Amino acid sequence: MRKNRTLPLTEHSNPRSSAIDRLSTCDVVELINAEDMLVAPAVGKERLKIAEGVDMIVEHFRKGGRLFYVGAGTSGRLGVLDASECPPTFGVKPTLVQGIIAGGKKALVRAVEGAEDIANDGAKAITKRRICDKDVVVGIAACGLTPYVRGALMQAKELGAGTIFITCSPQAVSNAPADIVINPVVGPEVITGSTRMKAGTATKLVLNTLTTTAMIKIGKVYGNLMVDLNATNNKLRDRSQRIVSQMTGLSKAKAIELLAMAKGKVKPAIVMHFRKVDLSQAVVILDNCGQSLRNAIKGRR
Repeated sequence: MRKNRTLPLTEHSNPRSSAIDRLSTCDVVELINAEDMLVAPAVGKERLKIAEGVDMIVEHFRKGGRLFYVGAGTSGRLGVLDASECPPTFGVKPTLVQGIIAGGKKALVRAVEGAEDIANDGAKAITKRRICDKDVVVGIAACGLTPYVRGALMQAKELGAGTIFITCSPQAVSNAPADIVINPVVGPEVITGSTRMKAGTATKLVLNTLTTTAMIKIGKVYGNLMVDLNATNNKLRDRSQRIVSQMTGLSKAKAIELLAMAKGKVKPAIVMHFRKVDLSQAVVILDNCGQSLRNAIKGRR
């Protein structure tokens, strides 16, 4: 089949899968796996742009700003997913990283037809959340710039917010109304136009990297330990105990005792141990150190 060069690359037919319906089950799985192997290298080629995006996000966080993901369909769901994982993993407020999906909450579990086609709805979503120049808005549109995402990005720019656009379509790059464009080119999908596959995987990798790296840079981890986690279940409470025990050398029983005095908060517990202070003093020390546990332990500001 001849490629239509007016279509986004993600809408082109993949010649490797043109007869996929005639393959054995094992061959289909192998083909999908082979195509998936193209994703990480494509994201890796965009590492400098991703790093630039992280630096923008961190700069705005330090000014008291927020991060918003905006998308429709799979792109919107991936943004909401990444945002919702930040509070339990890094102990941040749910307002710090937020996901906006065309069609609202119901679009998370069921397609809302036509929701992506109205640019004004995207702009209204930005206005509704009182986005300002302290914030960053990340537009996500795997196969091109949907009207909803374009409207959101244009409104965000007008309000002075930082703007980032993530797409797997090279054709969408030149007219994207964003300060930074991240464009992992994964090529045509195994099923033509099904961007929940390679494009969705690439998008998830980019979002993971943006928020994880930003949280590292604002002091939400120590080494590779999630010292700001929100221990809301038994698994996370156990992880909190292990982190405190690992960092302090205390037995599990003593770590549990220390965490109880710290009201379950890992960071203050560790500061209490090393600085020989109570919880209120540990909180002040962390605030004075910009929430850097490393500096709090060493007594540096």
